[in-house]
Order: sequence, then C-alpha cells, then structure tokens
Amino acid sequence: MMKILKTPIKDLLVIKNVKFNDSRGYFRELLLEKKLKKKFKFNVVSMSKKNVIRGLHFQIKKPQGKFISVIKGKIVDVAVDLRKNSKTFGKHFKIILSDKNCTSIYIPEGFAHGFGGLEKENVVVYSCTNYRDKKSEIGIIYNDKDLDIKWPIEKPIISSKDKMNITLADYLKKK
Repeated sequence: MMKILKTPIKDLLVIKNVKFNDSRGYFRELLLEKKLKKKFKFNVVSMSKKNVIRGLHFQIKKPQGKFISVIKGKIVDVAVDLRKNSKTFGKHFKIILSDKNCTSIYIPEGFAHGFGGLEKENVVVYSCTNYRDKKSEIGIIYNDKDLDIKWPIEKPIISSKDKMNITLADYLKKK
C-alpha cells in the first residue's frame, strides 16, 4: 500500500511503500502513476559507490519531474527548489532513501536534484516526466555555501563534470 506524504516544500512528496517478504525474497511496488497523477516517459538506473555525490542536476528548457527510488543500498537524497515564484525558492529538502525503508521521493519540475551514496553499492531508479535533454542540462555545485546542505559524507567523490557545476548565485545571474 503506497502512502503519499507532503513535505514542507509544495508539490515535493515522500512516498512510503510496503515490502512483501517471504521465503523467496520480497516484492515491492515502486511507482503507481495513477496515485501521483503524473506520466513518466523516461526511466534510468544508476549505481554509485559509497561517498559518491551526484548533482545537483536539472534541465533548463525541458524540466523533469523525478520519482527516485533505491533498490539496493542507501542514499541521502536532496532536492532544491528553483521555482522562481515559490515561497521556498532556494530551500532544500533532504531525506534518506534505502532498499530497507522502502521510501521514495517525487521531485516536481523546477528543482535541482542530487544524492550521495551511503553504502558500498547504491542502485537508484529514476522515473522522469520528460526525456533527457543534454543541451539544457546544468548543475549547481553540491557544496554551495548559500544552500548550506549538510552532506553526511566526509570525503566526497565528485565527477569532473559535477566539479564544474555553478553556484546558485551564478545561476541567478544567468536568468
């Protein structure tokens, strides 16, 4: 039974699922479109090692809503509200998602998203409301001082692409 919980940030939702265990293993529903009232066009899977931080990513021209679930491991997931007219613009929401807690998150269009791997191997499924548009991809640096995100990772592993991400202040200058 899927339970949808509101967060302090409008339209950002936490989804609690149930895992059905038996002697063979388990069965878990990840996503019911009819409950979220969203259509998801694009699904991807990523595997990240412990201490890897991915993000904070978003697309400017073709924004994506994202449904994020962990099927193996544990991550700290972060969403940053970049909707211009939002009361929570520039605020972030952080949550632990894992295969054990059966928790997912729905991040609406207009947010930057990132996560950090907390276990040896972390397998994350993303369902997106829009296709990837490489030309409109951009990122905000994970350790932006204005966002003040407390990552529970001491020695982060960052891709060369994500090291080039800009600050929130630089993003605002571009707009």
